[in-house]
Amino acid sequence: MLNETEKLKSLIELASILGQQNDFEEILRLVTQKAASLMNSEESLIMMINPQTRQTVKTVFKKDTDLKDRQYQVVHLNISGWVINNNRSFLSENIHKDGRFRKNLFKNISAKSAICVPLRAERVVIGTLLLLNRSHGGKFDKNDLSYLEQFATIVSPYLRNIQKIQEYFLSSLPEQALVKKYESFGLLGRSRKYVDLLQAIESASRCDVRVLLEGQSGTGKELVAKAIHYCGSRAQNKFIAIDCGAIPANLIESELFGHVKGAFTGATTARKGLLEEANNGTLFMDEIENLSLELQAKLLRVLQEGEIRPVGSNVTRKVDVRIISASSVSLATLVEKQLFREDLYYRLNVYPMYIPSLDERCDDIPLLASHFLNKFSAQQRKQAEFFHEEVVEFMRQHKWCGNVRELENFVERIVTLAPQEMKTIDVKILPPEFKKELHKLEISNEEPEIERSLEEIITEYEKKVVRHALINNDWNQSKAARALRVSEQTIRYKIRKFDIKKPGG
Repeated sequence: MLNETEKLKSLIELASILGQQNDFEEILRLVTQKAASLMNSEESLIMMINPQTRQTVKTVFKKDTDLKDRQYQVVHLNISGWVINNNRSFLSENIHKDGRFRKNLFKNISAKSAICVPLRAERVVIGTLLLLNRSHGGKFDKNDLSYLEQFATIVSPYLRNIQKIQEYFLSSLPEQALVKKYESFGLLGRSRKYVDLLQAIESASRCDVRVLLEGQSGTGKELVAKAIHYCGSRAQNKFIAIDCGAIPANLIESELFGHVKGAFTGATTARKGLLEEANNGTLFMDEIENLSLELQAKLLRVLQEGEIRPVGSNVTRKVDVRIISASSVSLATLVEKQLFREDLYYRLNVYPMYIPSLDERCDDIPLLASHFLNKFSAQQRKQAEFFHEEVVEFMRQHKWCGNVRELENFVERIVTLAPQEMKTIDVKILPPEFKKELHKLEISNEEPEIERSLEEIITEYEKKVVRHALINNDWNQSKAARALRVSEQTIRYKIRKFDIKKPGG
């Protein structure tokens, strides 16, 4: 856990970020996510209260959980109701044995330890912040309660003020304008999840703080980082990127911090590091999870002291650089496994953002593919302008493990294979391995054969429904179960029964 000084710094950083936001949804997202991160909680929920009617107007779930929606309501409404009615904070090591609630109220609920504080503005309760289950099975204690009360004191005014000023003074950029604005940065998409991402980028660009991007490889994290930089206050200064996984471990320190002449064999001249090159600008550190623990400690010092020391030098130099880091794996998970420094993680995770995979926004595939088609047709001086509907449907159903990068490579390949005069890309020019996949899709999509029994047809359809639910929910079994309104035990049984496997898994 963070020490008291680090906790205080985290609260100050959060206040700075919230003070620059005008999007209510984004403020709620930041508050819930930061609360869960700082308190090592599995779940973080906010309930907002309408001051006029005293009814719930907004409930935000920090992330998915094993609890069903109905179970959420039982936990959230009862604990938050207790806090509101008693106008004070709530702490329980085990809600199942808590005498403040009727016996067996939470008997079907997996959550145990809970902590909940009121959000107040002008001495009026405007909502509650609830945390459930300490990670690794720990229990919340009085120190946690005290810190969460401080946290609530910091965030409450922003939650109240934003409701007042949003209507009269500031408004979020309309979706169409938002989409158009970020198209110039190569960020293409109109799906709900992607528009949410663009709104997060818009908000992050307004504040000069560190950003942590997490998402699968090939989702466009560097494009997101560039958009944040060039729409922010440092736009006139340098944007420099480094792939921490592509540089040998013995060279990356010199690459980041620079070196003096004679620092090591081959150092015939002094050289600035990327941190100094990016001074007053932004350094994008992709695949930051690849940094050694030793180098993580040195980067932490840069973030804490704002200074670097080149390899072989005893002299430090001041730098003012915004760090946007990215990882294709969960840094929080690496922290749990002691493969990434916890103190550095919290330093980087000031403004967290998740980049959705292509499977999570498959509605954007035709738009992206059309963009790449125009791009590569122009480069190769081909006349291809459109995709045949069969090709479009194939691209929508194909599993793009490499995400947007893989889709782009695919389109470039088929444009290369297309005849000079072809205007519509059809299935005839698909590479052999994709033709085989298309054939399998066509067979699976055929009308039911008369020879097949009703049971076989229903079984095949059920398999498709389960697989589709898993795909739409990023292969999260809990979410898929909720979407299909069945238990997790049932969804697991269906996965085994139908031998459904995640691509690449």
